[in-house]
Amino acid sequence: MEKALRVGILRETKNPPDRRVPLTPPQIVALEELYPTVEFFVQPSDYRSYSNEEYEYLDIPLKEDLRECDILMGVKEVDIRTFIPGKTYLFFAHVAKKQPHNNKMFKAMAKKNISLIDFEYLTTDKGQRVVAFGRHAGIVGAYNGLRARGIKTNKFKLKPAYQCHDLDEMWAGLKLIELKQGLKILVTGDGRVAHGAMETLAVANVEQVAPDDYLNRDFDVPVFCQIGPEYYSRHKNGLKFNFSHFTKYPQEYESTFLPYTKVTDILITGHYWDPRSTIFFTREDMKKPDFRISVIADISCDINGPIPSTLRATTISDPFYAYNPFLEIEEPAFSKQTNITVMSIDNLPGELPRDASLDFGKMLMSNVLHDLLSEIASPMIERATIIRDGKLTSGYNYLNDYLNG
Repeated sequence: MEKALRVGILRETKNPPDRRVPLTPPQIVALEELYPTVEFFVQPSDYRSYSNEEYEYLDIPLKEDLRECDILMGVKEVDIRTFIPGKTYLFFAHVAKKQPHNNKMFKAMAKKNISLIDFEYLTTDKGQRVVAFGRHAGIVGAYNGLRARGIKTNKFKLKPAYQCHDLDEMWAGLKLIELKQGLKILVTGDGRVAHGAMETLAVANVEQVAPDDYLNRDFDVPVFCQIGPEYYSRHKNGLKFNFSHFTKYPQEYESTFLPYTKVTDILITGHYWDPRSTIFFTREDMKKPDFRISVIADISCDINGPIPSTLRATTISDPFYAYNPFLEIEEPAFSKQTNITVMSIDNLPGELPRDASLDFGKMLMSNVLHDLLSEIASPMIERATIIRDGKLTSGYNYLNDYLNG
């Protein structure tokens, strides 16, 4: 049977290179069985978590030149020099919020008449994302927070997540540690990231408690509390909290987070933050004697955002730095006990690339690829199509100044 559609899996070109893939070798085999008129090709890579040999073993052809492909899929932003004119690309582009660092890439795509489907904007008709790496960001972010605690207290050691073969090995090591009685860990947010963090804490035998108990009681076991925005913010005029209103008008709300800073040892952030929102606490708050937080695993990683100590993104190979609250500066990690340890890696799922890729591929197969590979009209894919043949689609006309300015 003649193949009607060719799909290429891109080699990641962002530096440092990401080891994740949108589809694993077995998933590609399953897709070719489901869609016999679709053929997949994989661009060779020396650093991909799934090796070239794993694809070749399943008779998935490796191909350096993907110009014959119709659709090209990757994970992170694509090197401008590698774009093939007229093709359809799927990856996390990070352009829809007018990100300055990706402006040149976006302009290059338009100039080459490329169509861009952004994974981040593949949503249901209610706006819920259907593919994401958030769960693994939460899983690894919480693990790194615990690892930082172990280094800082010199009570236990955890292997860096990226040195673990997979999630099973990482969690097996986590089960061996013993956390201090009465340790209190706070998780912000209630989406995929927060729930991933809670998975890790459950493996470490940390018990979940309610917000009121967390704030007012002491415990003889390590505990954690998970809070959404209704617990750390309130309307300035005393109106009852409404999540829909909060997301539309975050500037009308003020922070009520400060009490949590007085009882928390480790802060793990998995919340969504809008630049119009208030910050969680101030640098002056961090200087107060009753500010208890000693480790911040800032998974959300909003630079100059709600967490004042998040000065920059860290890396998988160098995950931690210390924040000196009195001088308001960064210092070497673990250099002083009075400093606050910060972890702010912005590509955390890359530490467990095989597990993260497997989950991501499952979501793609369940929610997206039928519409894409069958080439049927799809409102979901239309919502995620930022440019078509180099031109902005109607839902993204607000990017005109970003694209053409």
